[in-house]
Amino acid sequence: MFRRVWVPMKSVSLKLQRWLSALWTSNRPLTFVGLLMVCDVGACLVAMMFDSRQITGINAWIKPAKFGLSSAVTCLSLAWIASYLRDWPRIRDWSGRVFAMSIAIEIIVIDLQAARGTTSHFNMAGPIDRTAFITMGVAIAAIWLSMASMTYALMRQQVQPISWAWALRFGLLASVVGAAGGGIMLRQTPEQKQNPELKQFGSHTVGAPDGGPGLPIANWSEDHGDLRVAHFLGLHGVQIIPLIGLWLLGKKRLSELRRTRLVWLASGTYVACFALLAWQALRGQALLQPDRKTLVAASLLVFVAGVTSWLELSPRTFLALRTWAEVLEVRS
Repeated sequence: MFRRVWVPMKSVSLKLQRWLSALWTSNRPLTFVGLLMVCDVGACLVAMMFDSRQITGINAWIKPAKFGLSSAVTCLSLAWIASYLRDWPRIRDWSGRVFAMSIAIEIIVIDLQAARGTTSHFNMAGPIDRTAFITMGVAIAAIWLSMASMTYALMRQQVQPISWAWALRFGLLASVVGAAGGGIMLRQTPEQKQNPELKQFGSHTVGAPDGGPGLPIANWSEDHGDLRVAHFLGLHGVQIIPLIGLWLLGKKRLSELRRTRLVWLASGTYVACFALLAWQALRGQALLQPDRKTLVAASLLVFVAGVTSWLELSPRTFLALRTWAEVLEVRS
């Protein structure tokens, strides 16, 4: 019994060691900070058990834990992508170091503000808060610049097969767009303009102050628009779109051209979902309370993506439509 459990665990451990070794060889700063962020998540979970303070209606350490987990996944994903940038060693090494250092600074600031029992984003209440927010802003700008540089190199790097190349490129590009979308949160709300005493600059909630009832774990607003939804989806395109490309590589019956078209379709649909969620939030609608316009737009998106995907994945249907088109052309 013990052997039956031990052998699979040992196999998983060896695979994990090889995977981490490959990431370490590809980009040490990103891998190191990614593993550091995993430790940060563990520390935040422990802090939750001993610290009951709340910030904007939730435990003070939930936000640092979420940011730490997201940062860990992103750092390790970028370390993996960096292994493909063989022809761009300078951009690969420079962007990896800048991203790793900047994301570490951002998470440290978020953790410190949580320890102080106050918010980290949009907080201009005092000298320490302003310094923290400005420091995060500079770090986020550096993060975006490093990701954009890596995207440029990946667009010019030759990767085979071509469908996999586009999955990597569009995944990273979606994250760059999603990161840039976070800039929308920096606009001042009408209440902040009218009342400077609020000591806040920007907000992720549209139609109400930050805080209030939120969805479990994510804490996205249940009653108002929340720009974090689209921001989250965009940022993690670097994981989701390559996973779609990896799934398509397993479909051996599909030609490489059709796999490439499906990657383009998936990427376009992903960006359209990001735009739809941002549009919904900017109109003050909660994620689970869409109006008729949002539902119509979402239905059209699902219909077009679904039908197009079905035509590409179904060889018989594709062949029948092509034959039908050829018959119509001959008759005409």
